[in-house]
Amino acid sequence: MTTADRDPILAAGCVLWRPAISGHGIEVAVVYRPKWDDWSHPKGKLKRGETARAAAVREVREETGMACAPGRELFTVRYALQGRPKEVRYWAAEATGGSFTPNREVTRLSWLPPHAARTRLTQPRDRELLDAFLAESPR
Repeated sequence: MTTADRDPILAAGCVLWRPAISGHGIEVAVVYRPKWDDWSHPKGKLKRGETARAAAVREVREETGMACAPGRELFTVRYALQGRPKEVRYWAAEATGGSFTPNREVTRLSWLPPHAARTRLTQPRDRELLDAFLAESPR
């Protein structure tokens, strides 16, 4: 059986943003995941019967402690994870409140200006996603 023959892992996440504390522009949330030693956008696997949008909101809450208001859907990122195809649907989402507490999956959360977030993100696919978000930025 080839990778293409296997059902993909379905996941969802958000490019999470908020108005900058300075009052100028926006900040983007990036999370550090020690298991993968990477900085990424908050995301995770769908639970049985869960919609991708609901999973994205749940994963943002679990990984960042933030409630969010999802806006437009961005694009679906496709890649292989340990030999199995994975599809992650993403939304732009404004943080609407909450606070971060480090957890087993995510030990750090940084709110950064978009250019700094782009530099911090580990995977090129996450930088491309940020670029797509910024092309139609909310601010």
